[in-house]
Amino acid sequence: MTSVISSGTRLGRYEVHSKLGFGGMGEVYLAEDTELGRKVALKVLPADLAQDKQRMLRFIQEARSASALSHPNVAHIYEVMEANGSRLIAMEYVEGQTLRQRIVSTRIGVGEGLETVVQVASALAAAHAAGIIHRDIKPENIMLRPDGFVKVLDFGLAKLTDRSPAREHSDSDASTLFGTSPGIVMGTVSYMSPEQARGLAVDERTDIFSLGVVLYEMIRGRRPFDGATTSDVMVSILERQPAPLI
Repeated sequence: MTSVISSGTRLGRYEVHSKLGFGGMGEVYLAEDTELGRKVALKVLPADLAQDKQRMLRFIQEARSASALSHPNVAHIYEVMEANGSRLIAMEYVEGQTLRQRIVSTRIGVGEGLETVVQVASALAAAHAAGIIHRDIKPENIMLRPDGFVKVLDFGLAKLTDRSPAREHSDSDASTLFGTSPGIVMGTVSYMSPEQARGLAVDERTDIFSLGVVLYEMIRGRRPFDGATTSDVMVSILERQPAPLI
């Protein structure tokens, strides 16, 4: 069972300030790099979760994928380390709110929605050129700074293609699990492409489809594909046309 790390805890050279969020991959904390004097987001995979091989592989995959990119719209990875029995990813701390928080708080205009999508698309173009497919583009993984700058987060489900430099250093198990394995459905259902929902092989176009779903939700205030259950959502993606934006 995971436990909250209290403020003031030292993990290596990082001093924890507060908890930012949590998920299936553990917790994310605001921390200070005491050597460089800068704020960082510290993703922590506690020792008990690190025993789960799939979670551990996803954790490592996220760091390798994002660290292979150098793009202003991708949150930078500083290092991966181990401290107090936990695995850590120290990354750029992005002040602001997630796109999900923005959508919930107020309606987004077409102009703002397009500007956000252009920045995400720029990040994805760089990832695709580097042989990396994100596979989980959704509002929760898009951060909006107060100045309007956008950062793409969470490459934990990324697929590395043969041309990805990160793949050369990947564990063979990670390459197998997070490559294209027929029948394995990975991602967030409401934002999946049809081929992703079917568990088929995916390429860069799956990210483009997901980004289109995000744009639709920003402008309409609701997702184009929805349903009472996961199965209903998949049927909607595979068989139904969404209502026009205009």
